Amino acid sequence: MRVLHIGKYYPPFAGGIEHFLADLLPALHNQGIAAAALVHDEQPRRSGQWPAPDAAPPIYRAPCYGRLLYAPISPTFPFWLHRAIRQFRPDLLHLHLPNTSAFWALAVPAARRLPWIIHWHADVVASLLDRRLALAYRFYRPLEQRLLAASRAIIATSPPYLDASFALAPWRERCCIIPLGLDPARIPAPDPAAHARATTLWGNPPFRVLAIGRLTYYKGHDVLIRAAAELEDSRILIVGAGEQRASLAALVQTLGLGDRVKLTGFQPEADLNALLASCDVLCLPSLERTEAFGLVLLEAMRFGKPVIVGDIPGSGAGWVTQQAGHGLRVPPGAPVTLATALRELQHDPARRQTLGQAGAKALQERFGIEPVAVDVAKLYRRTLTTD
Repeated sequence: MRVLHIGKYYPPFAGGIEHFLADLLPALHNQGIAAAALVHDEQPRRSGQWPAPDAAPPIYRAPCYGRLLYAPISPTFPFWLHRAIRQFRPDLLHLHLPNTSAFWALAVPAARRLPWIIHWHADVVASLLDRRLALAYRFYRPLEQRLLAASRAIIATSPPYLDASFALAPWRERCCIIPLGLDPARIPAPDPAAHARATTLWGNPPFRVLAIGRLTYYKGHDVLIRAAAELEDSRILIVGAGEQRASLAALVQTLGLGDRVKLTGFQPEADLNALLASCDVLCLPSLERTEAFGLVLLEAMRFGKPVIVGDIPGSGAGWVTQQAGHGLRVPPGAPVTLATALRELQHDPARRQTLGQAGAKALQERFGIEPVAVDVAKLYRRTLTTD
């Protein structure tokens, strides 16, 4: 069986869905499935990249000229889609949404002749904080619904997200739940140099809290900063770059937390892994369903770390934490409650260890990429058998 995935980007572009796709393709190979991907080139000044003849897996990178409201701008994408289908000869298309370029499957004849599965990573209008998305969705929704109507199956990543999705409501009968997964072998133990750099960032506090994610409107980093004001003898590192950096830095200064909270900016993967390996707790304080799953929660499992998450209604983040049993859930946007949960784990190292061990076990049994690939391969075979 040959399957062509249509996604937004692919590593070295740093993103949770991109890393998931990079983990999934080799795992599908272990299931006897040849998989390739067509994505956008993460370098906007390049003219695209065709895979080398011996590339495994083959990655087609269509030229991209920036983004508009998070959507890649790639006018030649349909030509790349036609050529990738001609070269790779897939039996099935696997479309990862949201992604405006996936709509070209409706227009390219070679794509229309193939069955396709849709991987539903997030709703476009999950956000109540960014009103621009609600306006843009008026134009996006008709094409989205046409794509869903033409699909053979739809993968949702958690039951709460499926239940809350307005867009998927008409298509519930063709939806199935397959969570995201992670290949722990992709994340090595930190080397001594990375560990030393992490130690420098941490200093020597009794309690270390790590948050990872783009500094953007829905991540809730301001909530974590306000919680830090109630959390003594601690050090909080917030890793990531984004448009909220200036306002977050101002909040840290206003609250007088410069000795407790540090915005580290972007960190290379090796250093990020070292910070994960050396923290006491990972915190994901996101505010709304734009945080659809929280792949960083699986990265915490890789290092046996407990987590504290904002339990967003209709999001998968709280569900993942509940299923894995590796952390605490708190109401989103509640800094006092978040501080209370952090103090609970701060003063109970035995519980931190128990939660971390539960996460490591959950990664092996349920959230590892291999069991996920088994379920995806079964769905492929059912889809082609009933074709």
